[in-house]
Amino acid sequence: MKSSGLNFRHLYYFWVVAKEGSVTRAAERLDVAVQTISAQLALLEQSLGKALFAPQGRRLVLTEAGRVALAYADQIFLLGEQLQDVLSETDIGQTMRLTVGISDSLPKLIATRLLYAALQLPQRVKLVCYEDDFESLLGDLSVHKLDVVLTDRPVPSGTTLRVFSHLLGESEITLFGVPELAKKYRSDFPASLRGAPVLLPTRNNAIRGRLDHWFEVNDIRPDVAGEFDDNALLNTFGRSGLGLFPAPSALADDVKEQFGAVPVGELAEVREQFYAISNERKIKHPAVDAILTAIDGKVFAR
Repeated sequence: MKSSGLNFRHLYYFWVVAKEGSVTRAAERLDVAVQTISAQLALLEQSLGKALFAPQGRRLVLTEAGRVALAYADQIFLLGEQLQDVLSETDIGQTMRLTVGISDSLPKLIATRLLYAALQLPQRVKLVCYEDDFESLLGDLSVHKLDVVLTDRPVPSGTTLRVFSHLLGESEITLFGVPELAKKYRSDFPASLRGAPVLLPTRNNAIRGRLDHWFEVNDIRPDVAGEFDDNALLNTFGRSGLGLFPAPSALADDVKEQFGAVPVGELAEVREQFYAISNERKIKHPAVDAILTAIDGKVFAR
């Protein structure tokens, strides 16, 4: 259990305490005595020469050294879980694992189309997908928890992370609505949108600024009935008839099938872009390379 003086059982107990926020809850989770965990933590702090926790009321909070230790422990135990998953495969050596981060602002139908290209490889691909906000996914990618991030924006200029953006394609944007709403607002579009109920992504989504600009240029003030961080939730409320909602024009058939919504009108010159972000300037993972090379306009064709 030891490597270079570090006892990984002690580290694991520390990791669980950090996640649970108290020694008592960690003891309940691990089904061991509180005294056992306290003793293990003391030995870990002694071996590291740093205090990892500080008391704050009835809780334990991480010290600066504790936060550093937790970041490394997250990576260590994530890799351990991945090792178990890989070795548990009955066809190990024949299966390729692709761990993907999907930005919560990315249309899930677009993500599905992009990932489908990887599933067409001769070798079996096991997908492991995580959804989170853009910044969190970039952090996970930078420490190799993920193979690739699929998102709607490039990496910001000036970032200190060694990650690279790859433009996959773009699509025009159309406003969709359930048939009753679509019928009401389709005629005299886009003037008909003045006062119309619309559902929009929140302002931290890449497409929101372009939508606001389009409304301003066309002198339209819609009734914003809802704003959503998560694209899937936005579409779900769109299906309920709460308001008109934007989606890539390329997904018109899918939007009708899944959400019962039909086009109201295309927002001229408003386009949404889609990116793959990787750790390498030159893609080396075969499944990620398949996503990039198999696009050829097919994913975003109408």
